[in-house]
Amino acid sequence: MRIERVRIDRAKFEMKDFTKHPTGFSLVYEPGSRKPVSAYAVRVYTDEGVVGEYVGGNSVAAAQLNMFGDYLIGKDPFQRELLYNDIKRQLRKFDKMGMGLIDIPLWDLAGRAFNVPVRTLLGGWKTRLPAYASTAAGDRSGGLDSPEAYADFAVRCKEIGYRAYKLHVWDDYTVPEVVRTIAAVREAVGPDMDLMLDPGSKLETFAHAVQIGRACDEAGYLWLEDPYKDTGISIEGHRRLRRLIRTPLLQTEHVRGLEAHVDFIAGGGTDFVRADAEYDGGITGALKIAHAAEGFGLDVELHTPGPAQRQLMASIRNTNYYEMSFVHPKSTEIGRSRLVYADDYRDGLTAVDADGCVPVPEGPGLGVAYDWDAIGAHTVETREFG
Repeated sequence: MRIERVRIDRAKFEMKDFTKHPTGFSLVYEPGSRKPVSAYAVRVYTDEGVVGEYVGGNSVAAAQLNMFGDYLIGKDPFQRELLYNDIKRQLRKFDKMGMGLIDIPLWDLAGRAFNVPVRTLLGGWKTRLPAYASTAAGDRSGGLDSPEAYADFAVRCKEIGYRAYKLHVWDDYTVPEVVRTIAAVREAVGPDMDLMLDPGSKLETFAHAVQIGRACDEAGYLWLEDPYKDTGISIEGHRRLRRLIRTPLLQTEHVRGLEAHVDFIAGGGTDFVRADAEYDGGITGALKIAHAAEGFGLDVELHTPGPAQRQLMASIRNTNYYEMSFVHPKSTEIGRSRLVYADDYRDGLTAVDADGCVPVPEGPGLGVAYDWDAIGAHTVETREFG
């Protein structure tokens, strides 16, 4: 089997009631606003009629795919490890995010060729995954606009079935307000719900990270993630922070690839390891990171929801929660979740069952059916190779 053609469509959608924060780059709730977002739909066609599909990515990944798209033509689509290493070298001067945009549909193609879920190809066994509610950033528009609002929403998430809840706080934060929020959420949900805090690298100083980390200590949080404005990349900075607080750190969302993750672990900069099936070289690259973390005795937590993440998490022992990201008390869906799928797959606040779990799709490949009519109706740009 050989790759005959690769097509990438950019489709534009709108997020309702969300916009960019005026003092930062976080998406925040703003009633009546419309935020344009793009999805990149990749299809890999073969000379035997098997097609691999994936919808996701971002403009950086799509631009990088343009750098190696012609190289893919005529290649064996099952030789993912060879393609991974060749493309990795081609993108050596960049962040390599384009690798995931092709690796994921190649896994989907393999699953379709053998009529099994990607999970089966990976040796996976899980059919249900416990999820955590990962909030949108704080706003000042009647959504997550106070410690009490975060606490009330945490209780709601617990009642829905979530076993864990992660806070993304305000771009225009104050340390006392964040400290009050940390305590208010713990008091509201009690001791039996895992809580996490992700400032998204917003905290201005190392001192703020220490102050907020110590508040997490007092409230018994499971982890503190990407606290301050090193942007989550300083191994030494986070190694020193680990000495000053008790709450475990979760880092490596903002470093790319296997080697950088291993360096962060070996350098003592994190306790939990973050990997991303899109950002870190696809399913191939994220699986390498998970196994490397396992060798250090650490857990890997996958970033963001999606069918690729579910198939991957179903195949990893050393992981805890599926991230149901961007949940908000005034919104039940995640971005374009309903628009791109033709089946019952979805992500969003109410996409978990009563036990706070999501199912792993059982169909071949990623296990989902995309709505190509809807994607086509929103497509604004197409590029083909081959």
